[in-house]
Amino acid sequence: MMPPKAPKKQRLLEIHADKRKDNYFWLNQRDTPEVLSYLEAENEYFAYKTKHTDAFQKSLFEEMKSRIKQDDESVPYKYNGYWYFSRFQEGKEYPIYLRRADQPNAQEEVLFEVNEMAAGHKFYQFAEFSVSPDNKWASFSVDTRGRRMYSLFIKNLETGQVLPIEIKNTDGGSCWASDNQTIFYTKIDTQTLRSHKVYRHQLGQSSKQDVLVFHEKDETFNTGIFKSKSEQFLIIQSDSTLSSESWFLDAATPMADFKCFQPRERGLEYDIAHYGDYFYILNNADGATNFKLDKTPIGQTEKSYWQPVLAHQEQIRLEEIDIFKEYLVVTQRYNGLSQIRIIRWDGSAEHYLPFDNETYMASTGLNLDFDTEILRYTYNSMTTPYSVIDYNMRTGAKEVKKQQQVLGGKFSEENYESRRLWATATDGTQIPISIVYRKGIKCDGSNPLLLYGYGAYGITIEPSFSTTRLSLLDRGFIFAIAHIRGGEYLGRPWYEAGKLLHKKNTFTDFVDCAKYLIANQYTSPAHLYAMGGSAGGLLMGAVINQAPELFRGVVANVPFVDVVTTMLDDSIPLTTGEYDEWGNPHDKQYYDYMKSYSPYDNVCAQAYPNLLVLTGYHDSQVQYWEPAKWVAKLRELKTDDNLLLFYTDMSSGHSGASGRYESLKEIAREYVFLLDLENIHQ
Repeated sequence: MMPPKAPKKQRLLEIHADKRKDNYFWLNQRDTPEVLSYLEAENEYFAYKTKHTDAFQKSLFEEMKSRIKQDDESVPYKYNGYWYFSRFQEGKEYPIYLRRADQPNAQEEVLFEVNEMAAGHKFYQFAEFSVSPDNKWASFSVDTRGRRMYSLFIKNLETGQVLPIEIKNTDGGSCWASDNQTIFYTKIDTQTLRSHKVYRHQLGQSSKQDVLVFHEKDETFNTGIFKSKSEQFLIIQSDSTLSSESWFLDAATPMADFKCFQPRERGLEYDIAHYGDYFYILNNADGATNFKLDKTPIGQTEKSYWQPVLAHQEQIRLEEIDIFKEYLVVTQRYNGLSQIRIIRWDGSAEHYLPFDNETYMASTGLNLDFDTEILRYTYNSMTTPYSVIDYNMRTGAKEVKKQQQVLGGKFSEENYESRRLWATATDGTQIPISIVYRKGIKCDGSNPLLLYGYGAYGITIEPSFSTTRLSLLDRGFIFAIAHIRGGEYLGRPWYEAGKLLHKKNTFTDFVDCAKYLIANQYTSPAHLYAMGGSAGGLLMGAVINQAPELFRGVVANVPFVDVVTTMLDDSIPLTTGEYDEWGNPHDKQYYDYMKSYSPYDNVCAQAYPNLLVLTGYHDSQVQYWEPAKWVAKLRELKTDDNLLLFYTDMSSGHSGASGRYESLKEIAREYVFLLDLENIHQ
């Protein structure tokens, strides 16, 4: 069976007196017979070329599934007189959400049986729910297409009745005012998918009567609404890449107008929390690159009134705060590793939670109870399963409420080792790499190694545990994460050094990490593989244009590869909100720089590694036509006989399949592609 050949229909794209010829621009014509026929042909070719691995995919899926505790239950959390938790039943794809009153012998109440709700849907995403202060009502949202366009519903928790009202095109979130009758939610623009309007809804009224309370007109901002932990304030938050702005309203007066907390300023980012007579502001004002913590009286919220609580530190990135009646808990990052700092409000004492692993992930959990000395946090590493831990901030006593079970009888932490390495980049910068492998490997260049990367939006890829990854480790693979610039592993400057006109640092960092691993004989080009998704897919595309000879195979999941064309089209979701991440190509300086690394624009006649490219037809973040065009151009120009496989999931979006087992099938597909290249078939 020959690979599909997409028809060439030249489209001339011109700006800044520069002309680009795009032979595959036509693939953006969603739902047309020609486009659907091409995607179907690619799927058929994928099925043909991987048919010999079908049995292995199935067995690998069953292997990964067998490690999961199927009849599992979350650790309950307490909120407003109830304990809330979720439960999975054996063989079921979706959770059941429950609660029970905080009373002796209280019975369980089923809030949402998502398996029943999802019946008849190929894709079903239950986003979240919000319970009214009187515990009688719950607003909840679902997405049945995978484009993150949620319908909002309201359920009477006493009768089980879902009201005959559907509010379409929301962002999935909602919150209640104190009167138990008023709900606030955010709507999205149906074309750009930008969350831009906050509405107020009254129980018993038609959604047509809902009142617009906030409209974010700046196309570079997205907005949303939430309730403060104190339950006293409703807070609207508008964010762009470089700026933010909050508006607040007393939850007891839902018909009043929201008040601006601090007017937006370019470069000023802040988040607010409430405690007592003060708002607490995590912010980067006055050159606090790694953020600082201030406070201000409720009636004096503008920046000129802010008073210091925790000063800015050059080497420590303040990430989050959790407020309790007697304690302030700060999550921060030093030298790439998370720290949890506990401070008494009266200033009498402070301490850090002790962590002794070389590379790990720790964060505060769901802490909705304000008047408690118990802090819930989570911990895991590349060798330690995910744990939920309750910590007494007064006594120091620790209770592991739950540790993720790895079934099957073969897993033991003692069989694996994780380390942190440092590669030297081209410009001399030290780039951290987290790796994990099964003990006993020899560094002789023969090990297959999968190098993962992302490197955008200041998102840190944490060195976390994965039960599915064991299927690679137990077959001799080393797994590594390159903590490249563009993420925030080493603080905010690490992010700034990998965006806009510094974006190429992200790509060269990844290449230099690959070269380091080869030079130190963890692997070799014959056994080195790379993987990334979304902005990490951009990384994959740029890297194989730059240094294809380093990799045996690459998996690019929902890859953002047509950077210039997408960023020139402000009708596409995310585009306008991302000018401060990638640059605005309407400015020639950014256009030229973007064009110099855009994977699609730089495909050339050269040999490429074996490639597996994956996308979702309903993807709202990276439209399906970006990888489709990229694959078509690669098929046209590449000079090798290596595999180029392209698969489109016609019923999912950016996050892939819904359901905990269906997603395992996607992982099995990716892993078998890599294992097959290593001639490992069982």
